[in-house]
Amino acid sequence: MGILSSLYTGVSGLSSQGEALGVIGDNIANANTTGFKASRAEFQDIVAKSLKGILGGNQIGRGVKIGAVNPILVQGNTDATEKATDLAISGDGYFVLRGSDGESFTRDGSFHFDRHGFLVTNDNQRVQGFQSDGKGKIINKLGDIRFPRALVPAKATTKIKLDLNLDSRIGQNTKPKVFDIKHPYDSSDFSTGIEMYDSQGNKHLVTLFFNKTADRTWSYRGLVDGAEVTGGKAGELKQVVGGTLTFTVDGKLNTNNQSMNAFNFKGGALQNQTVQMDFGLPIAKGGDGISGTKQYGKESDLISWQQDGSAAGTIVNLSFNDQGVLTGLYSNGTTQDLAQVSLAKFEDPEALFKVGNNRLKEARDSGAPSIGKANHAGRGKLYAKSLERSTVDLAMEFVNLIQNERGFQANAKTITTTDELLGEVINLKR
Repeated sequence: MGILSSLYTGVSGLSSQGEALGVIGDNIANANTTGFKASRAEFQDIVAKSLKGILGGNQIGRGVKIGAVNPILVQGNTDATEKATDLAISGDGYFVLRGSDGESFTRDGSFHFDRHGFLVTNDNQRVQGFQSDGKGKIINKLGDIRFPRALVPAKATTKIKLDLNLDSRIGQNTKPKVFDIKHPYDSSDFSTGIEMYDSQGNKHLVTLFFNKTADRTWSYRGLVDGAEVTGGKAGELKQVVGGTLTFTVDGKLNTNNQSMNAFNFKGGALQNQTVQMDFGLPIAKGGDGISGTKQYGKESDLISWQQDGSAAGTIVNLSFNDQGVLTGLYSNGTTQDLAQVSLAKFEDPEALFKVGNNRLKEARDSGAPSIGKANHAGRGKLYAKSLERSTVDLAMEFVNLIQNERGFQANAKTITTTDELLGEVINLKR
């Protein structure tokens, strides 16, 4: 009977509009949920009867159903925060998480470090990333992001790089000085101090003394306090390095011959520690003779110096950059990359399965995750000290709420009208 079918049609409308109201209510409830994507209920009609069979046309519908509830995957606004572990994705991709229920994914980058040093979400899922090889180089090994709590090892100095100018005018009108280790400052043409580290991470001051021995030729000696080296005495200086520098007629570095290397520090440090004295790129070895030490007619001076050693240190600060690389700053002044946050990309991200707590899981229709680095192969960029806001537009949700409310009322009216018609049918027999 056609009148009875209209009851079912009205009921399908009530059910579908009610479920749609639930989707809208969920959107409104998550208006401030980090990384939340608003969803939309998509309706489909139900066809139950065709008056002409397979000939088509003259079909009577039996109502409506929810065909799908799909997230609207648009980019949310990115807000700056003051928390170093907050991350936001701009573009495609999801953070990769691992916990007791396996692998999951999220757009919520409100992370923190737990008491074990792991980078985790608010429900203690461990964030996955590419690991460091221990020397600050990121490798393609995926695992939990964790910062080391132990001391970073001390590193012995292996190279000291100096950029100097040695005054070519020295010795033109005076007798050349003869170096005397007991009176080094008075018997040298130029001196400067640099710092270096032994294998135990102890700092040592090395004072370099330069003497011009001939035109365009200089000798250098490195001295330390005798109390710091094997065979030395307190209060006396001990030579640990020496060599000769020569220059071209236009003041460029021609050769650098290091003739002595005797870094034998006490305290259990490595004996005969090898330290290269790098004064630049000499012409004799294919260099340009300019990048480093030179001899020009101006006052001798130390322009810059560097060395590659360091003491042992602990982490004093952590920060992410916009590539998702976690960098540690150590108490010895060094920095080192510890890990890089990974991102997963899906062929059909709308099909991901929600499991709550802002997390999603891989589903059959979503495809397998393609995991890689941010800003590579179509994955989005990362922003440090930022969070992605919810994509819910409250004004639009309220409009949809009114629209679905009216739809619900209209379907209810279909049922009450059908009920009145059924009453008339029953009253045919009195």
